[in-house]
Amino acid sequence: MKATVYVTIKQNVLDPQGTAVQGALHSMGFGEVEGVRIGKVLEVELATTDRAEAETRLKDMCEKLLANTVVEDYRFELEG
Repeated sequence: MKATVYVTIKQNVLDPQGTAVQGALHSMGFGEVEGVRIGKVLEVELATTDRAEAETRLKDMCEKLLANTVVEDYRFELEG
């Protein structure tokens, strides 16, 4: 089973990398950009066909390693 995990910085946390990208876009002539938030996407292959088990295991993975839950939010999608 394949999972896609999306990790993003929480809205109330400053995103200096996003601010830098926004500034660069403005300097390149893309003044319409009002904000940029940087995140990451992870693709995870799981050796299970049990959807409930996959969701439980993914939540554990995100809470323990894939996301810093103090400053990041996460969500995931399962295929298969």
